[in-house]
Amino acid sequence: MFESVFDGISIAQPLGRPRMRPTCAAGDKGYSSRRIRDWLRRHGIGVVIPHKDNEQARRDGRTKFDKAAYRRRSIIENVIGWLKECRRVATRFEKLAINFTAMLQLAMIQNCLRIAFSDRA
Repeated sequence: MFESVFDGISIAQPLGRPRMRPTCAAGDKGYSSRRIRDWLRRHGIGVVIPHKDNEQARRDGRTKFDKAAYRRRSIIENVIGWLKECRRVATRFEKLAINFTAMLQLAMIQNCLRIAFSDRA
């Protein structure tokens, strides 16, 4: 499934057609497999995935792990956490993809409005 998800990506650009490949991909240790790492390297995508403890990692100094890029994953994790607060999205009551996408958009709008009009802002 990893390859099919990345093949469906299009990143909007200010000018011109959308890019089809991100510059790097960050994932947790669940995505740490030789197949995924090789696929990302073949397609010119940077790998920001920590090695598993039981995995033979390259310790020769050639493999660098970008901790700052890995920490930016928390943005995505927080968004997923916010979406799980919306029961209709978390349990996926909507079975059609177009309706589910609309519910995702409504949930994001609700969160933005909650932040914009909260007492803390």
